[in-house]
Amino acid sequence: MIRAIFPGTFDPIHYGHIDIARRASVIVDELIVAVYDKPLKNSLFTPEQRIELAKQTFIQDSRIMVAGYSGLTVQFCKQVNAQIIVRGLRVFSDFEYEFQMALMNRRQTRDIETVFLMSGFKWFYTSSNLIKEVARFGGTVKGLVPENVHARLMEKFANQNRATD
Repeated sequence: MIRAIFPGTFDPIHYGHIDIARRASVIVDELIVAVYDKPLKNSLFTPEQRIELAKQTFIQDSRIMVAGYSGLTVQFCKQVNAQIIVRGLRVFSDFEYEFQMALMNRRQTRDIETVFLMSGFKWFYTSSNLIKEVARFGGTVKGLVPENVHARLMEKFANQNRATD
């Protein structure tokens, strides 16, 4: 059985992530969307909220599981018996960062391969940071995130805006 993980912060999960996960799930037996709990950047949603949003998103996808993790990604791979790390690429600058990360992971263990999937053309410009920024200032992100995520974003920013009034 070939098991892969698709790691990220998913803050929030969006259709670019979903596109990569669903496409990856057809080339492996099982895909784990691995939600990292301690990103270097400030996150909008807690790890538990990000895991729940991802679980709701993939509830109909029997080959996609969702799990949280901390520590090194390669350590998590070993814990769940995953042989592959899936990473999405949108633009050339993504490749530089992802290439460095893949080489560092390879240095940690040679038992795990990194596979890169290009983002679908509809999602090249989509990023969690951009989605949060647009939503924070009242712009529309409908069609970029699933309905459950959209509702949570609107709720989160409505609460933040009330707190600053």
